[in-house]
Amino acid sequence: MTKLIEIRNLGIAYGGHAGWTDVVEGVCLEIARGETFGLVGESGCGKSTVAYRLLGYGAANSRVQTGEVLFEGIDLLKLDASSLARLRGNRIALVPQNPTTALSPGMRVGQQIREMILTHQALPERMSMEQRIRDLFALVGLPDVSRRYPHELSGGQQQRVTIAMAVSCNPDLLVLDEPTTGLDVTTQRQIIQLLSDLRSRIGMAMLYVTHDLALLAQIADRIGVMYAGKLVEVAPCDRLLSNPAHPYSRGLIASIPTIMHGHRGGRGLRGVLRRDQMAEGCKFEPRCDFATATCRSTPQQLIPVADEQSVACMRWSDIVDTADSIPSSISGLRPKRQAARLLSVEHLSLSYAPAGWFSELLGKTPIPIARDIDLELGAGEIVALVGESGSGKSTIARAISGRLPPRSGTIRVAAKELEPTLAQRSVEQLRQIQYIFQNPDASLNPRRSVRAILERPLQHFGIASTPEKFESALENVGLHAGYLNRFPEQLSGGERQRVAIARALLVNPELLICDEILSALDVSVQTKIVELLLVLKEQHGVAMLFISHDLAVVRQLADRVAVLYRGELMQMVDTDALFNSPLHPYTEMLLGAAPGLSKDEYVPKPPAMPDSQSIAGRGCPLAGRCPRQVGALCAESRPPSQITQSGFIRCHIPLAELAQGTTDSANTRPTQVSGVPPLLRLQTGA
Repeated sequence: MTKLIEIRNLGIAYGGHAGWTDVVEGVCLEIARGETFGLVGESGCGKSTVAYRLLGYGAANSRVQTGEVLFEGIDLLKLDASSLARLRGNRIALVPQNPTTALSPGMRVGQQIREMILTHQALPERMSMEQRIRDLFALVGLPDVSRRYPHELSGGQQQRVTIAMAVSCNPDLLVLDEPTTGLDVTTQRQIIQLLSDLRSRIGMAMLYVTHDLALLAQIADRIGVMYAGKLVEVAPCDRLLSNPAHPYSRGLIASIPTIMHGHRGGRGLRGVLRRDQMAEGCKFEPRCDFATATCRSTPQQLIPVADEQSVACMRWSDIVDTADSIPSSISGLRPKRQAARLLSVEHLSLSYAPAGWFSELLGKTPIPIARDIDLELGAGEIVALVGESGSGKSTIARAISGRLPPRSGTIRVAAKELEPTLAQRSVEQLRQIQYIFQNPDASLNPRRSVRAILERPLQHFGIASTPEKFESALENVGLHAGYLNRFPEQLSGGERQRVAIARALLVNPELLICDEILSALDVSVQTKIVELLLVLKEQHGVAMLFISHDLAVVRQLADRVAVLYRGELMQMVDTDALFNSPLHPYTEMLLGAAPGLSKDEYVPKPPAMPDSQSIAGRGCPLAGRCPRQVGALCAESRPPSQITQSGFIRCHIPLAELAQGTTDSANTRPTQVSGVPPLLRLQTGA
């Protein structure tokens, strides 16, 4: 294949008056036309820093020390601003991690795409601008949403808009920085399918930066593994995931949980990436189980070890895979026990348009978001709330935390009814419930140091603060005291999220609301946070409402799972029972969409725009999408709640008939549901 872009000996440093610190050292890689290259590694390893240099972007306090970035033989590092502007969006385009901040909130999305096309004069002959924009939306599986503002679209739809904008000029190279972080499994698979289709249609190459190796297995041709600013292994995707050669690659893959078994049960990574403790030789030496004194003093370089596979490790051939002999420290930690009820939610209904005279004056009808939600948590119990984007998971969490007054229903903690809003609740009730948000960029004050961020809740609740308390809080989330004087902008996305988790835990809450808190973290840090949460549960009786789209982590962590679809609880069941025998058609859809570490044949249908009024109707919210729909009954009648052995399920189909279509084995995914193909083809709202 023809080489499109080549990085040669790239070195990048961050710093200023106090000196410069190397964050990327000697990176060499190349991407051919039409190839997808995945770049993985722990938070702070430098993968996004490398990716953004392909567009000529760099932080104000960064500088290129060495190297070249050659695009069709032209060194991008030597181009002036106007030359880079002509390339960006036209020949090299970016899909950022957070579409909410990438899209202008004051412009309709169609106008934003129009601006991109006009900037590069990329409109095909004899085609109107409106038609081109409609075609781009169709390309990413959306109807014409050109007149909508970003806030009127779900997260998955916003991400599709950013992809449509990125490919509007048919770029040769697409740089993707964690494009599916925070999206549910079905939306993730739709976006991966979309990217694969775009690659085959317009022949573009992709650099895909991510920590999600399971998703990468579905799209990447080759993978590069980074550690502490250096590439430690490069190999074809299937070879790296099945037979990694570097100890770090092995530990990274062993840290990945699966929906079949929860944790893989192998040796994961010990310790955390600390640049102040790295050796002069191999940077991974402080964490490597196979390191010798020679490793500490001898720098490692990539050397070929097999066809198209290179590794930076002198001991790669001597390393023995010990995954089968060393069990995971977090597998099997889900003892059954009766606990006193801590949280009780009864008949909760929510909407985002407030009812009352003001709404009536404006002629606005409240749009229902959730209806008739019943939920209980015991002390020390973890209940996972799962469902696709827009199903109402975060809305329910906001109501429990007092950030959204309910239209009806009651919320009790420790048998005491809570006031509907934060302002009405007592200081003790505020301390009892702590909320960890999905996006730490919005929840951490950018003008305060990490020390001040951690100190603020202690001051608010009258808890004594000591340096030891701060250091312990950071160590619990895989950080160290050296972070106390840093500001959020000096941290990676994963490091910011760990600070947010540490802040919530400092005040000893009784209930933690965790809203997609692991989505921005790499798998090794996820493992450490899961271990921490399990310790809090077992030793301190902290209950958690754990909102997540990662079903493998849910199996690893949760005692029970609540499945939500368009504002209605479709199923509530013990975790093992849900994965062993999902029963509900929608639960089977979610499990069928969860990717594994090998490429599969799952092909989702093009997504459909969700009906915002669907839960206000009389029938099942899944009607029209369910592969087992019972004629008009499902569309016209609300399904009854059927009691199961460990919970309930809301469906018209009798339990005995539902059970016939599910697997009895914990080690396999659902394979047959009344004649429906093994991998259910979904038609979903984004």
